[in-house]
Amino acid sequence: MVESKYSGHTVTSNIPDEIADLKVDQTLSEMPSPVAAEGAFKGETEDVERPRRDQRAEVSELFSAPAMTNLSDIGTASFGPLPDTAETVHGPDDRVQITNTSVYPWRAHASLLITAADGSLWTGTGWFIGPHTLATAGHVVFIKNSGVPGRDGWVQSIQVMPGRNGTNLPFGSTTSTNFRSVTGWTANGDQNFDYGAIILTTDVGNTVGWFGFGVFPDADLLASVGNVTGYPGDKPAGTQWYNSHKIAAVDARKVYYDIDTFGGQSGSAVYRIIDGNRYGIAVHAYGGAATNSGTRIIQPVFDNLSSWKA
Repeated sequence: MVESKYSGHTVTSNIPDEIADLKVDQTLSEMPSPVAAEGAFKGETEDVERPRRDQRAEVSELFSAPAMTNLSDIGTASFGPLPDTAETVHGPDDRVQITNTSVYPWRAHASLLITAADGSLWTGTGWFIGPHTLATAGHVVFIKNSGVPGRDGWVQSIQVMPGRNGTNLPFGSTTSTNFRSVTGWTANGDQNFDYGAIILTTDVGNTVGWFGFGVFPDADLLASVGNVTGYPGDKPAGTQWYNSHKIAAVDARKVYYDIDTFGGQSGSAVYRIIDGNRYGIAVHAYGGAATNSGTRIIQPVFDNLSSWKA
């Protein structure tokens, strides 16, 4: 366990008081990978109308994805079934399916097959922040308060499938048993600290690329458009879906947005596009009746993600 000066953000891993003023008054950022230039353009949302081809698309048939039909979102392991009042698709469903997942930025997102401590199987989403590190929700890597004997705690393993497209895996898959989160989540189950990471033994990120991430002032975020893509459970298994909308609200530890998501997208990046570069601003974790929300990247979150990607 690595101590932090920020209470609740003390790093914890499955391998062997907060500063009062959390006001964000400066911008900090980690840059995306050099490969990000392949998808660079000037805009705040993704160009989903003009799919691009990639030389790696032709190998997508070489790897076949595991059957994941009828599996539940990892979030239900900790929080139970989603109440009928907590819809995550608000109004007309305007999500767009991404079919060219072998190109950046889509391939920097991964479908996750999660094996819990009791052997049960779940789904989630993660996004690359470095050559061998994916950011995700804390409840993806550590289950809290499930009420099922033997289920709580660190998950056994996570199969990571970058750029998955249904049954096709353009970049194969790799399985991790090395995870990170913080004590605010693992010890206390506090939703304000619901973030974590998956550490790989190979540098897959050098092939698929990764996102930057940053700390931005409230006014900056409120003026920006949020983007979310991932692997929702209400769509065909293993298909990636994208949506965007202006950021609705922020507080000291969360970002709120009317961006359509669904169970299975726990751990997705909530990101903005600045001069063609993608920067995560939050980790998607929760649905709501009016807005969905993610764990905001503030100074201690930024520091931990930077450390975990090293």
